[in-house]
Amino acid sequence: MTNSRDTVVVKDGGSSSTLIIAVLAVIIILAAGWYFLMGPGAGTKSGTDVNVDVNLPSLPAPAAS
Repeated sequence: MTNSRDTVVVKDGGSSSTLIIAVLAVIIILAAGWYFLMGPGAGTKSGTDVNVDVNLPSLPAPAAS
């Protein structure tokens, strides 16, 4: 009597959703990095000149003795 067992291996290729999510995550990280480091969110204001003119009250001179 021959005992023959066949092993069937089914490998599911899966969907490419992990790859799509990874690519989207990289794009979002690069866009956020550009925005905060080089884009409008960088906070560099070139050419702004801030002059504040403050008129302080004058103190009376001490009396000479």
